[in-house]
Amino acid sequence: MMAGVDRKQRVNAILERTIGYQFSRPLADRAWRVPPPKLLNSVLVRATGYQLSRPLAGRGWKLPATGGGRLLTAPVFILSAPRSGSTLLRVVLGSHSSLYAPPELPLKHLGVRADTQWIQASLEGLGLGVADLEHMLWDRVLAEALQRSGKPRLVVKTPSNVLVWERIAACWPDAHFVFLLRHPVATVASLHSSFDPAWRPEEAGSMEESVARGLRYMTVVEQARSVLPGLTMRYEELTASPERVVRELCGFLGVGFEPGMLDYGSFGHAGFTPGLGDSSLNIRSGRIQPPAPLPEEMPAGLAGICAAWGYPHPANEPSSVREPVSR
Repeated sequence: MMAGVDRKQRVNAILERTIGYQFSRPLADRAWRVPPPKLLNSVLVRATGYQLSRPLAGRGWKLPATGGGRLLTAPVFILSAPRSGSTLLRVVLGSHSSLYAPPELPLKHLGVRADTQWIQASLEGLGLGVADLEHMLWDRVLAEALQRSGKPRLVVKTPSNVLVWERIAACWPDAHFVFLLRHPVATVASLHSSFDPAWRPEEAGSMEESVARGLRYMTVVEQARSVLPGLTMRYEELTASPERVVRELCGFLGVGFEPGMLDYGSFGHAGFTPGLGDSSLNIRSGRIQPPAPLPEEMPAGLAGICAAWGYPHPANEPSSVREPVSR
């Protein structure tokens, strides 16, 4: 029965939007009083038991499309692959008096269920979809976290968020995006060394898996970077010239640079726990540390993304500078 009701609501929603009428059953005591269009309705009532009628004012399907009003204003999203230095950037920005940068929140996994025909019909009547509800949920959760912080602006750092960058951009049209790049070989090496079977029981912990996972994220970062406006920065430059890079970033975000941001350890940031980003001794030191040296062997599968991001890779070097191959 519910399927029939659902189909009727769908048909009525289409009819009302296109011709201004809906299907309805004539009331028992008024069946003789055929509403216009009389000729068509007299045929419809005899053949189907339904007639065309004007919908009552204020019905759910007359609601305009969702306006997308949001509680958050100009949130900042750091888009990067895992193990690219996003935890360091989070705590540096979170040390600013106007910026709140909480531990990770994977929006991709914060969803809404609408599994039954009843709730689906209700949402359709309200002119809403599951994606609309999820955007409301994301906005409300993050706005609540920001309000509790006492600061005026939010910085969101979670590598998996880049996998839903299109939805994030649609949810917050005024968002600011920061693209954080790191040498792909260093990123994959860090991914591989930090593998924990407790978090990824489906993997064996091989280098091939680390390359595939890292490349998946880096490819999406590049896709987002080619479409969204934002600031691109490099982990290597952040660690080598932190004041210059952070000053540039503050200018992009429209906030003044505060020297104390570079001494992030004095602010007692939370979130240095496994599963919520970097939890190594380096990040816990409270000071910006130089990056680890690149591994001697560079996986061939990373040559393309290295070239796209301007990082060296043996496969991209001219043949004249490569080591000769012994025979």
